[in-house]
Formats: sequence, structure tokens, C-alpha cells
Amino acid sequence: MFLFITVLKKRKTMKNILFVLTSHEDLGDTKQKTGFWIEEFANPYYVLKDAGHSITLASPKGGLPPIDPKSDAPDQQTPATVRFKEDKKAQEVLSKTIPLSEINSEDYDAVFYPGGHGPLWDLAEDYDSISLIESFYRNNKPVSAVCHAPAVFKYTRKENGELIVKNKKVTGFSNTEEAAVGLTNVVPFLVEDMLKNRGSIYSKTDDWQPYAIEDGLLLTGQNPASSEKVAELLLEKLEA
Repeated sequence: MFLFITVLKKRKTMKNILFVLTSHEDLGDTKQKTGFWIEEFANPYYVLKDAGHSITLASPKGGLPPIDPKSDAPDQQTPATVRFKEDKKAQEVLSKTIPLSEINSEDYDAVFYPGGHGPLWDLAEDYDSISLIESFYRNNKPVSAVCHAPAVFKYTRKENGELIVKNKKVTGFSNTEEAAVGLTNVVPFLVEDMLKNRGSIYSKTDDWQPYAIEDGLLLTGQNPASSEKVAELLLEKLEA
């Protein structure tokens, strides 16, 4: 009986979380490749999955999303990325992301956007992504984004037409961090500047240090090192 009750409680508290990954792989005109940052996917993926929640992966084009090759370098690895590389089941799921156009927001309790430079080119402008975020927000569901992924808030609006990030405390990849990686003049826009120009209350910590903020339904992280903290904030919100 105790086991049955425990399983029943677990079923009642399990949430369905959607991860949205970029499909963009070209780093501007540099002839280099980009995509999503593995750490920003793997860390949150296992934080949420190990807590018993269900995760679905989607991307604008569907199928296998591009991995930023720089995030696969030996000095960028975390325990979660190492685990992911040994997790054949997770790799298979990643190879079969669902096209965003086929996603119904009603099927999910929260959405998480990993970063990498890719989202600056596709997800920031993607109609399906914009509509998805607006639907989650209207229906009181958490929207999470880390590093470059807060770019997805560039055009998202509330039902009254006001930008979702206006007067909201948010963070994202900083101008100084972008300068440090030498891509200030390559990216289509700077995340920090965009968020400030959209009327948000942007803040940050020292470059490359973990920093995450929760303001209502919005949960954002500054850089790759912040991805786990954003996932933990989301976990607390979902299990409250």
C-alpha cells in the first residue's frame, strides 16, 4: 500500500517540460559553425529528468539540432555533458526533436530554452517560438532561458500588446562576455542590449560566474555556468 501511494504521488507531481533548441548552425559570415551549447542543455536536462519530470525536445526544423563545436571541447565539459555522451537513449531523443510547428503548448507545464549563439538567428525571429512563449505566458506557465536564449524574448508580447520582458528582472549573455569571445561584431544583436532596449530590468554578475533570476513566470540565466541554477529555479517553481 505504501509503495502504491508513493507511486501515485509521483504520478501526480510529474510535469511535462518542453525543451526548445536552435536549428541554426552558421556563425554569421565567419564560415564557422554554431548551434546550441551542450552544457546549457545537458545540465538542466538531468536536473529536471532526475527529479522525475518528463522532457520533450523540439526545434524549428526538427531532427538533430546542431551542437556548437566549441561547447564540445574538453575544457567545456561538465559531469552532465559527460553523462550525456554516455547516454544513448538521450542522444537518440536529441536526434529526433519535434518540429516546433507541431508542438501544442497545452501539452506542457513549462518550457526551457538552452542557449548557444544559434537562437540569435532563428529562435529570436521564429513565429512558432514567439507564439509558443506567448501561449505559455498567457496560461501562467513558466518560461526559462539561459545565456543567449533570452534572445527569444525579442518580440514576445502579453495579451495587451506589451512586451513580456518590460519591467521584468531578467539576465542573459552580457556584452562583456560577448566581447571576450570576440563575436560582438558577428552576432545579429547583443542579448544584453536587446533586453535593456525592450524595457527590462537587466542585471548581471561577473563574467562566466553563475547567475540566475526569477521574476514571475520568467526564469533567466546569464551564461553556460548558470544553466543548472535556472533549472533548479524551474524545479522549485514546478514542485511548489
